[in-house]
Amino acid sequence: MGSSAKRKKEKKKDFQKPKLKVGKTKPKASNHTSTSFQAKSIVLKQQSLSTSAPTVAAQFEHHLSLLTSKNDTQRRDSLAYLTTALASLPPGTALPQPGPTILAKVEPLLISISNGVRQQALKFIQELPAGDVRSRIEPLLLRTQAGLTNLAQDIRSSSLEILDWLLEVAGEELVSCPGGWTRTLGIFQGLLGVKSDPKSGAWTSTRTVKSGADKLYAKQLSTLSNLLRAGIVEAVALQSQIGNDFWFPLCQTEQHMLPLGSNPFEHLNLFGHRRNDKDQMLEDVEDRRRTFLEYAMPAVQAAIASAKGEGGEVGRAAAQLRKAVDEGMREYEHRT
Repeated sequence: MGSSAKRKKEKKKDFQKPKLKVGKTKPKASNHTSTSFQAKSIVLKQQSLSTSAPTVAAQFEHHLSLLTSKNDTQRRDSLAYLTTALASLPPGTALPQPGPTILAKVEPLLISISNGVRQQALKFIQELPAGDVRSRIEPLLLRTQAGLTNLAQDIRSSSLEILDWLLEVAGEELVSCPGGWTRTLGIFQGLLGVKSDPKSGAWTSTRTVKSGADKLYAKQLSTLSNLLRAGIVEAVALQSQIGNDFWFPLCQTEQHMLPLGSNPFEHLNLFGHRRNDKDQMLEDVEDRRRTFLEYAMPAVQAAIASAKGEGGEVGRAAAQLRKAVDEGMREYEHRT
């Protein structure tokens, strides 16, 4: 009887909840394992354990390779480092890598979906020598034209800033390269919302005023003014000055001099693919003016007439566009 009662008492003990006194912790289980210890370690983030520090060229190449990263923050930070590295180079110092090679890796970022990446990419190419930008003007223009027709409004706005800067540093090369004049004018016809009537042939504006779109529209008119000045205003004035003053009393001497460009016969397209009318190279000012008068002049006049009635920032931009058109025609009439 005694042993049987003892076993029952032990079994009953397993199902009894122990009563704890106030302030007394619960006793630990027999199989308890302590996890209070911490492992000591040294973490070196983005550092090297080599005895010698990496060279500037190695760091430049490393950050240049990070431009293909899928992380927008990583690409933006790498562009910021590359921009600072170029800005800190002493005058006359060669670039860590050839300029065209650098531009080929940065060009896709000009139309990135990240606003920070686009802005930093523009700041970076602005630090490059103007000669390297001129040598890559055609692919740069293709990226810019793709951005101008993008569905996102912020990308279109950033592409207008890029085009303004390209016209400032390489205006003559831009309007003379394949598709630089005719195709760009055609893109602006779509951006400004002008359409030709199939029956009467008259050009009218189909633009609908939307909230917050006036600033972008004014920017488009201003950029078009810069394009016309680079194509038919400043170029005509420069050629007129060269023909009348610089070579006097000789006549058309510049036509018989050695070409200064790297590919002077590119406009002949001897070995390239066949180009359509929009991709033709128009190096002569008269060809660009004739193309503008035949294909773009009515559309630009319709856009000006529509924009001048709105007033404000859009009206001022339209007045600048009208001034650019008048100057181009005046320079040509004065020359002829």
